[in-house]
Amino acid sequence: MSNELQYLVDAWEQSVRSLADVVAELTEGQWSRATECPGWSVRDVVSHVIGVERELLGDPRPIHSLPRDLAHLRPGDEFARYCEIPVDVRRCHTAPEMTGELGDVVRRRLRMLRESNRSPDTEVRGMMGRSTPYEHLLRSRVFDVWTHVQDVRRAMRRPGDLDTPAARVSRDFLLAQLPRVVAEEARIAPGHAVVFDVHGPLEFMRTVTVAPGGRGVIGEQVALAPLVAVSTDWETFARLMCGRIRPIDANLKIEGDTRAAERVLAELAVT
Repeated sequence: MSNELQYLVDAWEQSVRSLADVVAELTEGQWSRATECPGWSVRDVVSHVIGVERELLGDPRPIHSLPRDLAHLRPGDEFARYCEIPVDVRRCHTAPEMTGELGDVVRRRLRMLRESNRSPDTEVRGMMGRSTPYEHLLRSRVFDVWTHVQDVRRAMRRPGDLDTPAARVSRDFLLAQLPRVVAEEARIAPGHAVVFDVHGPLEFMRTVTVAPGGRGVIGEQVALAPLVAVSTDWETFARLMCGRIRPIDANLKIEGDTRAAERVLAELAVT
């Protein structure tokens, strides 16, 4: 296994074990506490992690019809419905059932990952049966698990894991989306730059410049006269990009073109 793949597997393990630790002592009532992930409780978030990892293990997906009154599912969003099935199946599961299944899945999946001899560019089966490079699958799983650990931690008021290897993988996963957000979704004109200045457990500054032709390019250079500069803390930045909080409710410092900033912030949620 390459060093990069080993790093990703280690980051996944740390994050999923952190999730298991956080939920280990929850009461039945706490499992039903709402999270910032729209429509999902703590139980639902953990069910999602279990469901995805079981699918990647090759376990059969549950045969299940979803209720028609799930308000958080938008019409036509087949991916959301796909993700909801293993969640809805477990909505009646008890705390011991949830922690027991999570522990079993983590053990099985970790063994599978540790024993894999795949190369980073090996095509593997991912979500919804789609083919994807093995390294990309691992990165997306680290990001997904870390994001849901944060959902559970905020719901339980137990902050943490904001500066772990998984947090750094998640940061890079989100930053890779910014050129598209700025140039394509927010339609910032060529020649302009948008700066994101983030402080906290993970500190970084990134500039997205829109090149001639409309392509966004991200870098660490400091723009002398950016069209927009957005400053916030790392947790808020992640919540914004993961659709957990609205820009109007976030603690942000905005400088520059207000209307352009509004367009960028309106498109910032990528999940």
